[in-house]
Amino acid sequence: MHQGNQTTISEFILLGLSNQAEQQSLLFVLFLCMYLVTVVGNGLIILAISLDMYLHTPMYLFLANLSLADISSISNSVPKMLLNIQTKSQSISYESCVTQMYFSIVFVVIDNFLLGAMAYDRFVAICHPLNYTTVMQPRLCILLTAIPWVLSNVTALTHTLLLMRLLFCDSNTVPHFFCDLAPLLKLSCSDTTINELVLFVVGLSVITFPFALILFSYVCIIRAVLRISFTEGKRKAFSTCGSHLTAVLLFYGTIVGVYFFPSSTHPEDTDKIGAVLFTVVTPMMNPFIYTLRNKDMKCALRKLINRKNSSL
Repeated sequence: MHQGNQTTISEFILLGLSNQAEQQSLLFVLFLCMYLVTVVGNGLIILAISLDMYLHTPMYLFLANLSLADISSISNSVPKMLLNIQTKSQSISYESCVTQMYFSIVFVVIDNFLLGAMAYDRFVAICHPLNYTTVMQPRLCILLTAIPWVLSNVTALTHTLLLMRLLFCDSNTVPHFFCDLAPLLKLSCSDTTINELVLFVVGLSVITFPFALILFSYVCIIRAVLRISFTEGKRKAFSTCGSHLTAVLLFYGTIVGVYFFPSSTHPEDTDKIGAVLFTVVTPMMNPFIYTLRNKDMKCALRKLINRKNSSL
């Protein structure tokens, strides 16, 4: 297709994480293992929550959705990277690239909002325990679960529609292992001012509101816990939100560490590190975070394994 002297391209070239041929086999094995651990771990969490009636509570409803988003997030990027390594092909069609970018935005935004919903749930449970069942009614829980999925798709659709109005000329090489929005904007030969402005405004809004909710919730939680007179009560109160707090620190820690303090000498490498942390490491770590310190989850997983063994 032609428009003046500009030619729109039909495919992109994903450079991946390394251009060293001897490192490709290592990357394939490493990311395949991480992918399998993530899918199995998060899948077991979803299955355990679905089958154990004791876990049919708001906190575990949010956790099941977080696990689903994590499986979807890593499945959006890693299988294509593994296929490219295996086939020694780095190409991806324009349509597939835009689709991959769309869903990468969706699942990062969903994680962000779900962490906010989980913080609010812990706030109600610890600061207003007597009113917990009254406040966290099924209607509100469904709303808090549905809103992240709706807002994430609206956010992704906004960026995608704005991207599709851009032209891509001679350069089609993406210095990444999947199609992310920022690298694609750098490749465009059109004016990306509007895209960058929307990316800043929407991105800041999407991050700020859930983070503010999390911050407010934990300030109230800490104040409530400090008012508890006995040590055992404090320990139990903190243990109920310890896993969530760990996940929050991991999620926002990568944002601050990678995007607020980028490397001035290797910006592309920094972007890749950030993408790996978001799309691979965090989804892989969440099953360990939410099971190793959670007695209810460990009990549910034991029941699930015993049920499986008894059926064999």
